[in-house]
Amino acid sequence: MRTLVLNASNEPLSVVPARRALVLLLRERAVVVSESERTWRAESLSLNVPSVVRLRRYVTVPYRRTAPLSRRAIFLRDGHRCQYCGKHAENIDHVIPKTQGGQHQWDNVVASCRRCNTRKGGRTPAQAGLQLQRKPSVPGRFDWVLVAAGGRADRSWAPFLSMDARISMSEGTRSREEWTALSVAI
Repeated sequence: MRTLVLNASNEPLSVVPARRALVLLLRERAVVVSESERTWRAESLSLNVPSVVRLRRYVTVPYRRTAPLSRRAIFLRDGHRCQYCGKHAENIDHVIPKTQGGQHQWDNVVASCRRCNTRKGGRTPAQAGLQLQRKPSVPGRFDWVLVAAGGRADRSWAPFLSMDARISMSEGTRSREEWTALSVAI
């Protein structure tokens, strides 16, 4: 279980294991904003596992955090689907190949299946006779939280991530359409 840590200003700061969140609470460094249904028990103590905690003191963040460009983040953004044919993706592909001057950036990398990746080779989609189903995009402001949480966000995180009802209420995970909608909204 993961816990969202907020700065004193209610801005998302990090995602930590529930054990770390409990340590923050026991050391009185944070307060509980939202609890989950889970409980951790010790011999003389029983604690509800927090879903969201807020630090008591403001922590200065020297930079604006973004989602790292990684395989996991690309697959989360693209919903584990090939951006050329829609089948299950297992590779990442540079839309404009590096050999033709393409960069390793969010707007040039997509998830692809092995078949489409092999068919495309070192060519552009137009040269290979392929068409992207949707244009790759840079993740939104708080999408780093979803990457840090492994693609699973708790429903109680929504007010702090500007996600409202975009989190799937059934599993707490986000679909490709929801990722796209969040990227556009933020």
